Amino acid sequence: MAGHGKVAIVTGGGRGLGRAMALGLSRAGFRVAITAARNRDEIEAVGREAPEGQIYPVMADVSRESACAALLKQVEARLGPVDVLVNNAGRGMRFVSERFLVEPQPFWKTDPEIWRMIIETNVNGPFFISGAAAPGMISRRWGRIINISMNRETMRRRGFSPYGPSKAALESETIIWAQDLAGTGVTVNALLPGGATLTGMIPGEVPPELRKKLIAPEIMVAPLLWLVSDAADEVTGQRLDASRWDTNLNQSAAAAKACEPALWGAPKME
Repeated sequence: MAGHGKVAIVTGGGRGLGRAMALGLSRAGFRVAITAARNRDEIEAVGREAPEGQIYPVMADVSRESACAALLKQVEARLGPVDVLVNNAGRGMRFVSERFLVEPQPFWKTDPEIWRMIIETNVNGPFFISGAAAPGMISRRWGRIINISMNRETMRRRGFSPYGPSKAALESETIIWAQDLAGTGVTVNALLPGGATLTGMIPGEVPPELRKKLIAPEIMVAPLLWLVSDAADEVTGQRLDASRWDTNLNQSAAAAKACEPALWGAPKME
């Protein structure tokens, strides 16, 4: 199996994209630690869906540096050195307003505490846990850091503060960290579903006819498994749009079709 012997962490692994990616990794042979900041029942339920012993649920608030350090220590004691980190934990626009899709809220009306909470989770969280995991990956000369991003149009969308700015910052982290880690055997890339996805960030009031059009979270699994394979050893500083991954192509061709530079103007994957 592709992930035999390897260990992954998927933050925010209790639902939506995180759940789909954690299960995909576990079924590919990875031992996967999944985190939640608030709801243990969710991550334990995901653990029961996976092959026995493949998923390890851990409560951790990645917005706190001390929690990230403790998480890494706990996972390595239980599963072994961490090879793959998927920075998926995030807080979205529902914390700003349940009606964010139909009534854009100007930034000056956003509660500063909500702004701070979203930025701390979506921007600081990946920094804390990646900073904790990177030294071990570097020492072993192999590792994957994958930041879960979103469409650039959403980063610019009216009323999407602070979620849009937080994901733009995460893309900046992606390209800078990829350069920092160049030549170490550790890659940093962004992965996004490529459109509105059926996750907990979608308000409950969305009409059923629109809900049916939302992308299934499982779309992330195929490009994720390619990113964590040896075939992607030279791929870093890229963003993969899962909606452009063509399952009719071989993996190399599918990846080339789905890849574009992280941020703007970075070198494209050959």
